[in-house]
Amino acid sequence: MLGNKIITVVLPAYNAGKTLESTYNEIPFDIVDHVILVDDRSSDNTVDMAKSLDIRHIIVHEQNKGYGANQKSCYQKALELKSDIIIMLHPDYQYTPKLIHSMAYLIYNDLYDMVIGSRILGNQALKGGMPLYKYISNRALTLFQNILMQQKLSEYHSGYRAFSRKAFDLINIENNSDDFIFDNQIIAQICYANLRIAEITCPTKYFAEASSIDLRRSIKYGIGVILTSMSYFAAKQGIYKSSIFK
Repeated sequence: MLGNKIITVVLPAYNAGKTLESTYNEIPFDIVDHVILVDDRSSDNTVDMAKSLDIRHIIVHEQNKGYGANQKSCYQKALELKSDIIIMLHPDYQYTPKLIHSMAYLIYNDLYDMVIGSRILGNQALKGGMPLYKYISNRALTLFQNILMQQKLSEYHSGYRAFSRKAFDLINIENNSDDFIFDNQIIAQICYANLRIAEITCPTKYFAEASSIDLRRSIKYGIGVILTSMSYFAAKQGIYKSSIFK
């Protein structure tokens, strides 16, 4: 616990058996109260590994529901535990848990409602192994979103995020996609609610066991990003309000 704030780390897992232990061992339990792992019907030993690590809160989907649906289960359980600060950390060890202190304190001190671990800040993305095509598409989509959504974020596509409980009180994630575009939709919702977003530099790590989506799903995600940005713009202009916005 940090002060009187309950801090929960959520791990949306899918075939993370090889990397879960390394991720879990770096979580700073001097401030983290709960760890929740939601397994989206992995075909490996993710659940067994989670049990061997004595992770207390393990939720297993009976069928594969998708990355967005996994996050919905994560956040629902975290809110049930009365968490004040919720940090999403991928268990594939692509993002270092060593940033949890920094992210949590920004919310604990009531400076921000969301903190994003940016792979772009610090100019280390390519050096850390991000494929060139992903870097180029990241920059192009981010530029498009910043223009349409009138923001100044370095990226919208990092999977490392921290949230205040207040953020979930003011947005509705249940209408979001169950697929990867969920990540982009929740940032759009945070911006629409005029909540405060911070970014911190996050080292980039790409390796064989780190999760990644293929080209087809990347294209689908990119189209979803464009549509989400257009939907945000339409809602702000009073043209049309999507069901993802309150």
